[in-house]
Amino acid sequence: MKIRKGDRVVVRTGKYKGHTAEVVRALPSEGKVVLEGVNVAKRHSKPTARTYQGGIIDKFMPLQASNVSIVCKTCGGPTRVGALVDDQDRKVRVCRKCGAEL
Repeated sequence: MKIRKGDRVVVRTGKYKGHTAEVVRALPSEGKVVLEGVNVAKRHSKPTARTYQGGIIDKFMPLQASNVSIVCKTCGGPTRVGALVDDQDRKVRVCRKCGAEL
């Protein structure tokens, strides 16, 4: 999976199509990502020792990673991710449209 925590992505399909958000958590074993403010579910929680107050909380649910695309900072639009080895022998992710580092 080429999407990591902190990446800016756009949702390509489904109920939230067109929404741009930041990746809060990446789940590579499941092939899913959790986005900030997208795919929110209401969960009812009881008061416990940790959370003194119960009530309805918003929980960000995961989306399939194949349904989102990374947004390039220089191009400004959704792009695919490529990989290159730079002059310091580091593997870096690059934009397939403009070649800028992600």
